[in-house]
Amino acid sequence: MALYVRRQYFNPFLGRPADSDEPLTNIDSRQIYKTSRLVSTLTGMLVQPNKAIVGANAFAHESGIHQDGVLKNKLTYEIMDAESIGLTENQIVLGKLSGRHAFHTRLKELGFEMADDELNKAFVKFKDLADKKKEITDWDLEAIANDEVHQAPALFRLELVQVSCGDKSRPTATVTVRTPAGEALTDAAIGTGPVDAIYRAINRVVNVPNELIEFSVQSVTRGIDAIGEVTIRLRHEGKVFAGHSANTDIIVASAEAYISALNRLYRTLQPESAVAGKASEVATADQS
Repeated sequence: MALYVRRQYFNPFLGRPADSDEPLTNIDSRQIYKTSRLVSTLTGMLVQPNKAIVGANAFAHESGIHQDGVLKNKLTYEIMDAESIGLTENQIVLGKLSGRHAFHTRLKELGFEMADDELNKAFVKFKDLADKKKEITDWDLEAIANDEVHQAPALFRLELVQVSCGDKSRPTATVTVRTPAGEALTDAAIGTGPVDAIYRAINRVVNVPNELIEFSVQSVTRGIDAIGEVTIRLRHEGKVFAGHSANTDIIVASAEAYISALNRLYRTLQPESAVAGKASEVATADQS
């Protein structure tokens, strides 16, 4: 982006006129933001809000003076446009009355190409979110799409999560997990907090040794009804496995992210043929 916005300075070093608009690289800068989000999702490492260029606050202006200046001329406080890294100006685009076609079209505009089954699942999540929120932003749509696209194959599936906690009670969680064999197992556990209790209960059911090395929660948008993105990382025999999920209920998102990471871990413990067979059995059970 330095080469992009400071072409007048760098052009002479390449023997070009200072005012030449010819790109200095073959990099499509509009892919920078999406690439950053992809790396963040796959590695389980969040991008801090004040990170230059790709951070959530990079193009945010809260001060009235700043807002007035940017509205009159973006170059007042910004040396680059949000569109130049792949962000869009339009934030509120869909609502609970929006249909599948509008949803699909907007995802394509945001750069998401999804298979029909992924799209169907994402649309169900969108409609569920639209019933809870008045305004659906591009950030919300991106969270929904990323949650669906980057999920590990559903070998273990979370079917129920229920917690009980408070300042005078011990956090207790009950979970039901469907195993790769198609069996639904239920167990409960007590933890130091609701998330710890959930993870203990899931471990009792799944029985896959692991060490939780990172747990983080980040709000996608502002407000009490914002989507919460949960990212976790597990370690097993020196290897690290990341899990990710987004939901307006961070307790549910925490459980789903843990299951996602466990599915990635479990795949490495099984022969490819066995994993493929179990995944096929799960798909068949879903259809029936």
